[in-house]
Amino acid sequence: MLEQTHAAALRYREIEALLQTPEVSGDAKRIKELMRELKRLAPVVAEREKLIKAHGDLESAKALLASETDPDLIALAEEEIAKQTRIAYACEQTLKELLVPRDENDEKNVIVEIRGGAGGEEAALFAGVLYRMYQMYCASHGYRVEVLNENPTELGGYKEISFSISGEGAYGAFKFESGVHRVQRVPETESAGRIHTSTVTVAVLPEAQDVEVEIRDEDLEIDTHRASGAGGQHVNKTDSAIRILHKPSGIVVECQDERSQHKNREKAMRVLRSKLYEAKLKEQTDAIADQRKTQVGTGDRSERIRTYNYPQSRVTDHRIGYTAHNLDALLDGRLDELFSALREADLKARMESQNP
Repeated sequence: MLEQTHAAALRYREIEALLQTPEVSGDAKRIKELMRELKRLAPVVAEREKLIKAHGDLESAKALLASETDPDLIALAEEEIAKQTRIAYACEQTLKELLVPRDENDEKNVIVEIRGGAGGEEAALFAGVLYRMYQMYCASHGYRVEVLNENPTELGGYKEISFSISGEGAYGAFKFESGVHRVQRVPETESAGRIHTSTVTVAVLPEAQDVEVEIRDEDLEIDTHRASGAGGQHVNKTDSAIRILHKPSGIVVECQDERSQHKNREKAMRVLRSKLYEAKLKEQTDAIADQRKTQVGTGDRSERIRTYNYPQSRVTDHRIGYTAHNLDALLDGRLDELFSALREADLKARMESQNP
């Protein structure tokens, strides 16, 4: 393990030295890149130092045991050997986890799309519930939410809503939310008290930068039209809504949330860029034979990932067998335990794929 982490330790020292040079100290972009790499390497280097110390203390204890005849000192040496062996093992396990390749998109901002599925108005209402859940989680974790497009219903739900989440590690936090979310409850629109099942589809896209996806003007077909929806002062009054067709891929995006046609176009292009980036990533992962076996679920939008059962106050994530009876808390944005369980299951799967 020390050999495996040797290169990381050398690179860490190299970055520390680079940050002191005049060439780098005056380059804000370069400093940001190096600091991001330094932050990623820091836990590896720190754990490596702990492992080196544990090995040193272990050898000292073994030497003491070999040279001593005093029963008390022998007992102390044996106790120290057991202790340092445990510490070294823990360090090695932590380093194995830290050395699992990270998803390069984890630090990106994210675009989330929520669409009502089976269930009509009840599905649209639950789409609104999920949007509120994500909003509240973001508010408590310092993420910024910006609505990109919405198609609200008269009862306060959403046929669809797309929004961006900005902040460090946004995609890493939300990437396991892609898929079909199923709700079981007595609908607000139902007076007979029968439990209905409805579905909502969530798509999570890492927000792409201009340099990651090439979009040519000649590949775009852009239409303007009047906004539509459940209400709002500017609805049906100005041709501010934007619809963009990317002809090579057939992807269509729309945005009507802003009064300004220019702002709607800007937001629509952000969504289009991220959709194209997602398609590009899918091609790459599909080319790797066992890639999907090392993920928590496939990330496919048609995969049923979670059930929210109101009568039992139960939440079940079907991918990892997670069940909790804290539905109210979860819908108020307290997602930390669930998100942590998903990350741990994903890490375990990827570690197993590296060491079959």
